[in-house]
Amino acid sequence: MTHHAPQIRSFDQTVRTRAAADPAFRDGLLADALTAFTEHDLPVAKTLIRHYINASIGFTGLAEQMGKSPKSLMRMFSPTGNPTSEHLAEVFKLLQDHSRITLTISVQEASGRQRA
Repeated sequence: MTHHAPQIRSFDQTVRTRAAADPAFRDGLLADALTAFTEHDLPVAKTLIRHYINASIGFTGLAEQMGKSPKSLMRMFSPTGNPTSEHLAEVFKLLQDHSRITLTISVQEASGRQRA
């Protein structure tokens, strides 16, 4: 009798698959990314944004709209990436255009700075 090992999918692949198939779940990723970002949890925000991008517009499509290289954006949203507040605000705006939700964020809010 032959035994087959169970197929194990990575968590990232499971999230990516669900996000690609379920628009409400995908939009939830984007909304949760904004929440994480405004709560200064950049690692979580970047992970959620990366999943959303992979399941929707793709890094190539986003890069074309931003005038950047896809590899540059992939590095920006990698675990060691360090996107600027301005880039994040631009990404959130462009991703909102591909979602069914409305996000509200300003560069001031994103950077955590207060006006004098």
